[in-house]
Amino acid sequence: MSVTISTSITLDRPDWLDRGTVEIFPNQPQSTNPDENLVARLQQSDRPLRIKLGVDPTGAELHLGHSIVFRKLRQFQDAGHTAILLIGDFTARIGDPTGKSQVRRQLSAEEVAQNAKTFLEQVRPILDFDTPDRLEIRYNSEWLSKLNLSEIIDLLATMTVGQMLAKEGFSERYQKETPIFLHEFLYPLMQGYDSVALQADVELGGTDQKFNLAVGRDLQRHFGQRPQFGLLMPILLGTDGVQKMSKSLNNYVGLAEDPLTMYSKLEKTPDRLLNDYVELLTNLPLDSLPDAPRDRQKLLALDVVRQYHGEEAAQAAQNAALSIVQGDATQAQSVPEFSLSNIQFPAKLFYILGASGLCKSGGEGRRQIQGGAVRLDGDRIQAVDLSFDQPAELIGKVLQVGKNKFVRLVA
Repeated sequence: MSVTISTSITLDRPDWLDRGTVEIFPNQPQSTNPDENLVARLQQSDRPLRIKLGVDPTGAELHLGHSIVFRKLRQFQDAGHTAILLIGDFTARIGDPTGKSQVRRQLSAEEVAQNAKTFLEQVRPILDFDTPDRLEIRYNSEWLSKLNLSEIIDLLATMTVGQMLAKEGFSERYQKETPIFLHEFLYPLMQGYDSVALQADVELGGTDQKFNLAVGRDLQRHFGQRPQFGLLMPILLGTDGVQKMSKSLNNYVGLAEDPLTMYSKLEKTPDRLLNDYVELLTNLPLDSLPDAPRDRQKLLALDVVRQYHGEEAAQAAQNAALSIVQGDATQAQSVPEFSLSNIQFPAKLFYILGASGLCKSGGEGRRQIQGGAVRLDGDRIQAVDLSFDQPAELIGKVLQVGKNKFVRLVA
């Protein structure tokens, strides 16, 4: 793709830049001004651009919805630019108020540190950690913890209360007379100050982060820096096809999930989400996808699992999923294992469901059996109080809840 400028100058626009991108701002595609057109900035810069992605480790587990911005960051790395993965260890203790109907719980420094460590482990398959000068991992406590009161007042003086109340969530909370605490107003200013500290050229974020990214531009101007570009990526709908992907809604695919669980969830992606999932979660060419939705589901699932677990594990997960669907669960070698060594026999099956983690509790296990959602080696369990006298009756069998939760029972 290219853009022809009236001055006869042609700017070649890389395909990867637009794939899955909702908005780039500012965006004057007919301009050769590197402050108005990101393509011009990419072409005219005499150094690698600094591409910022900030993440607040407010939770421990990432899912495919989070991966979208990390994948875009990797594309900038592959194009020769410097990715800055900013761990918001300081701002996480406030919590991003975007879209929140009430104040977020403030985390301890210990919780944030542990979450940050887990984050880095989960994004390692996505980002290039090995090529020199392609990745900086920074923590905003480096500079935010050192700001004195005078500097904080200077930050606060760059924005009015009216501007802050225009931020998503604040206006609604104000109208409903839901408390808004003053420390929450500091969040977008601190995130914006991160761009100043890092001298970012581009900042990535979801579409819900536009306000925060724009604050970064304003603060860079305030401090005499060249303003960054903002690049916004979409919010991924979950596997239910209705609400955004979220662990709390149980419509997510976790980056750290085992290959079979990941594959089983993705191969059931609703047809209307398939093209979006392929575009946002893979590098597969969009113009040569299989016509049949079922084939696209399997291709999507195989490719995503390969990214996080490797080719061999992806193929094994696909074979295992097929074996389970065909009722030959004993052939599914990649099913995660659960040891019966700590189960006291005789034992009710609903208790084992809870102990294995397939259900949150034995009570939920009973309800899942009653609802017909539990299978043992492919056979549906109908007896709610089914009991086993010895572990030998279960060892080697696959216990299944719903369509995508499995464990192999071992000694």
